Amino acid sequence: METLFLLVETEVGRLDDVLRRIRAVPSVTEVHSVTGPFDLIVKLESEHINTALDTVVHRIRRIPGIKATETLVTVDLG
Repeated sequence: METLFLLVETEVGRLDDVLRRIRAVPSVTEVHSVTGPFDLIVKLESEHINTALDTVVHRIRRIPGIKATETLVTVDLG
């Protein structure tokens, strides 16, 4: 199982709609509002990293109201 985290910055006034739409994406397992330069942190899990990245590019980043994202891919060091 591959896991990645996505940091999401939303346009002003669009947080609730973006949050609702992200939660509807099948590989999303958690979404949390956060403080700082980003508004949301999203956890995605998928069998393959390419599938997870495809979800970010073709499903999540196309959601209206998303201003910017940063993708963090987890790495198994053990």
